[in-house]
Amino acid sequence: MTERNQMERRRRKKGLFLSFSIIVIILGVGIFSKYLMEYSKGYFAGEKVEPKAYAQHKKEADTGKETAKVRKNVPVPAREKPLYKKRPEIGEKMGTLYIPKLEARLPIYHGTNEDELAKGVGHYKGSVLPGEKDNSVLSGHRDTVFRSLGKVGKGDTLEVTTSAGTFTYKVKKVRIVDKDDRTIIVPKPRAVLTVSTCYPFDYIGAAPKRYILEAFLVSSQVSKS
Repeated sequence: MTERNQMERRRRKKGLFLSFSIIVIILGVGIFSKYLMEYSKGYFAGEKVEPKAYAQHKKEADTGKETAKVRKNVPVPAREKPLYKKRPEIGEKMGTLYIPKLEARLPIYHGTNEDELAKGVGHYKGSVLPGEKDNSVLSGHRDTVFRSLGKVGKGDTLEVTTSAGTFTYKVKKVRIVDKDDRTIIVPKPRAVLTVSTCYPFDYIGAAPKRYILEAFLVSSQVSKS
């Protein structure tokens, strides 16, 4: 290869390298320009959007303040005064159950152990007191205080008098359930009186069922003291 040919070859290589370098530079400038443009658009768009976001945030904050002001002006209902100043002790006489249908007036004792049931009607200690919202449960023996309870049915009234006042209930439902049925003591959304005794009434021995009266509170005469 002559010296002239070698020089020509080197010149071509330099030309190709220079052309390639120029292309790379042009592409780089283009990409950078595009990136700069996007960044600038984003930056300035941010300047425009940010006041809107702030305005929205301020509006929400102002709305919250106004809502808070309104809430401050809303009167808070007074807490209901409890019916009972104190809860009765186990074995303590706490009231009277009057059954107009039977013309029977029966003493109520707090607790449902044999000691209480031997003296009268027992009040299940795990339930609310008569007159209170929820389920107040009374129990009695079928061969003593509740021997005629089977004559009481739907629509009849039951009156309970305690230190808190006199509370009248109306029987809404009569049920016969298994002796182990615990639904009779479940909470209720309103003031309910549940009265329970063994069933059948003429069964000899430990009765397998329970006769249940479920009554809703219809009127209250609360003691002023």
